[in-house]
Amino acid sequence: MSKKFRTEKDTLGEYPVPADAWYGIQTARAVENFPISGRRPDADFITAHARIKRAAAAVNQSAGALEPRLAQAIVEAADAIIAGQYHAEFVVDRFQAGAGTSHNMNTNEVIANLANVALGGKQGEYKPVHPNDHVNMGQSTNDTIPTAIRLAALAKLPRLLEAANRMADAYDAIARDEANTVKSGRTHLQDAVPTTLGREFGAYAWILRRSAHQLRATIPLLCETGLGGSAAGTGLNTVPGYASHIAGELARLTGEPVRAADDLAAQMQSMHDLQQLSGAIRALALELTRIANDMRLLASGPRTGFAEIELPAVQPGSSIMPGKVNPVMFEMLNQVCYQVLGQDHAIAMMTQAGQLELNVMMPALGSALFDAMDWLTQAMNAATEKGLRGLKVDRARCRELAHTSVGLATLLNTSIGYSAAAEVAKESERSGRAVRDIVAEKGLMSIEEFDRLVERAAIDGNISPPRR
Repeated sequence: MSKKFRTEKDTLGEYPVPADAWYGIQTARAVENFPISGRRPDADFITAHARIKRAAAAVNQSAGALEPRLAQAIVEAADAIIAGQYHAEFVVDRFQAGAGTSHNMNTNEVIANLANVALGGKQGEYKPVHPNDHVNMGQSTNDTIPTAIRLAALAKLPRLLEAANRMADAYDAIARDEANTVKSGRTHLQDAVPTTLGREFGAYAWILRRSAHQLRATIPLLCETGLGGSAAGTGLNTVPGYASHIAGELARLTGEPVRAADDLAAQMQSMHDLQQLSGAIRALALELTRIANDMRLLASGPRTGFAEIELPAVQPGSSIMPGKVNPVMFEMLNQVCYQVLGQDHAIAMMTQAGQLELNVMMPALGSALFDAMDWLTQAMNAATEKGLRGLKVDRARCRELAHTSVGLATLLNTSIGYSAAAEVAKESERSGRAVRDIVAEKGLMSIEEFDRLVERAAIDGNISPPRR
């Protein structure tokens, strides 16, 4: 059965639009022009943009510029989109016309058609509500798209922060349980002084919380909106006080401290605050991939690696080697982190690619930012639930490696000096004998005394030699 179309007209002429589509001619042109990635707009971005249209209608009505019944119809249409309806009508590819004009018109057309049908009109006729004259009143792609990106990022940020803090909680729980589990420390991947698994895992929790704090610090920047700047920051075609009033309306709608920027033009030229957020995400990703690498090292084995921890077995690890189980959740986390680092690089390049009054790279910049936030959120949640919860510590293995470490010779520094301790270390490495046995043979202290010294050094750093 052939698909039915209606014919609409714009400044370029006539064009067919699917008869049942809530979008219109400019959206249909964009769909044909940009068959690039096959990816539709981000859901949080669609919602954020609809909130802007809702807020604009309310402000314009209050100023007497928009007839109340038209404003109310626009508000109700926007509310339906905010509630999650009609998202399938947002069909323009993420790679599209610079600055996001196609998406802006997609939103304008959907809201106009919904409003007109509610008022007794027909789809595609744009009477009495017009996409440009009424839905887009006092606005421009120049100010709505960068604001929508910031609002969408604000919507995603709590989920990202929750994922980071949930992972930190999981590391903290293990750290508390293993506070006295002595193990060998390693620097340069070589034997070092004894430490505890609790201290090691507690450090992971601390750095994740610090990374979350750095993410949270970007919120005030994201709340500064350029709405009201209209085209090129001029404020063209806006009602008096529009910038401050729409910021207040968005603050009410989002629950975020949204405010008008001191310089509206700057918020269209510069993507600085979005780059700051991306930079904080990059910092988190760098720490996460480092931690993921540590998890894979500590779980390596089960016979030929460290094998100090055992990660939950969530799936078979090989199509050829029976019984093999791999650290798949942290391998996944590594891959996601590397991809997020790539998104950050793309964002950096697009941040500097703006010219004069506008950054036309915003659609792809926003998409890269949204992907980074969503991927990292989901990856951390998955790694926490399937990689950390259920993690087992092999305390006997930790103790075995701790007491055979060449690094234990460091504990002798305060009793026999660095040079003599180095000779003990060399002898241990050369002969394969444990430091404790060499210490006892030399009459420096008994094996039992040395073992107690190792425990004290690992747990509280006290390496005072026992009095003889």
